[in-house]
Amino acid sequence: MIKNKEKTSYRAKRPLKVRPVENKRKIVLFNKPFDVLCQFTDEKNDGIKQRKTLKDFIPIQDVYAAGRLDRDSEGLLLLTNDGKLQHKIATPKKKTSKTYWVQVEGSPSECDLIKLRNGVQLKDGMTLPAQVKIIAKPSVWERVPPIRERLNIPTTWLEITITEGRNRQVRRMTANIGFPTLRLIRFAIGQWTINNIDNGSYKVID
Repeated sequence: MIKNKEKTSYRAKRPLKVRPVENKRKIVLFNKPFDVLCQFTDEKNDGIKQRKTLKDFIPIQDVYAAGRLDRDSEGLLLLTNDGKLQHKIATPKKKTSKTYWVQVEGSPSECDLIKLRNGVQLKDGMTLPAQVKIIAKPSVWERVPPIRERLNIPTTWLEITITEGRNRQVRRMTANIGFPTLRLIRFAIGQWTINNIDNGSYKVID
């Protein structure tokens, strides 16, 4: 019994762990340009063609992307040192909303958009219902290089909000209903947006 009391007393006196000030939570909002890898190093660099990475734009240590954004996509990428936040954003079960501005080839009708709102069948299963509407062309930066448009075929801008994060999901969704994506910009992740963040720039959130 004495030994047990000694152990209890020792544990009670151990100091509480305090998170160092330098390790406080960091949130970085980055407006990713086209043709930039969503990582800090290019693991496939062959030494001939140097591809741009996050390292070329963000000089902040110990932050990692919460979720992915394809190399040929643009817009909001959230980086953080908070593992729980990273998991919440990247895990489909957590259902964090992500809003995209999508320029598609052609002119989808309301019937076409209803398909996306109800969910479409992709190779990896049925998508969850999405919020979709036609929007005016947003006031955004020029893409370099510009998209390839066909002279006699119009294009349409859509705003699409999903709560999943499958590989190239939005592109596959629009292709599924017959309107291929020409340009894709992520505008928002949950409460965070690219408002007031120039393309290629970032903002640190306290």
